[in-house]
Amino acid sequence: MADLQDLKEITGEAAAAVEATEERKPVVDAQGRSYATGKRKDAVARVWVKPGSGKITVNGRDQETYFARPTLRLVVNQPFQVAGRENQYDVVATVKGGGLSGQAGAVKHGISKALQLAEPELRAALKAAGFLTRDARVVERKKYGRAKARRSFQFSKR
Repeated sequence: MADLQDLKEITGEAAAAVEATEERKPVVDAQGRSYATGKRKDAVARVWVKPGSGKITVNGRDQETYFARPTLRLVVNQPFQVAGRENQYDVVATVKGGGLSGQAGAVKHGISKALQLAEPELRAALKAAGFLTRDARVVERKKYGRAKARRSFQFSKR
């Protein structure tokens, strides 16, 4: 390596090698499913996605029964709408922990990650929508000497 030109050539070759290996391949198991784990608040969702008719099953129950509120079903279906894959994948999810809102967010996160594994070309759209990022916000713990995490006890002058 005599000068900076040699260094540019070396880095150019390395970048070309990285681009060649950057081509992502679908990650599916023997049954044609992609698996991912989604998390939100205290909820953890294990999600399997496979090509099908668009049926979503959560903890052995249909999506309409488990997530009774329409807003929660809207949250769960967002990754398919962003990717343009409505009614093309069947989803089987098991969720533990948290409340219904956190569970819906966890299933959404898991579906997004599994979709990206099944079809790597969807990664850009899902990432741009922010669905691949784990929402790190969690409930703050209660401190001693306080009514809640930050709220003080009511002040009494007498």
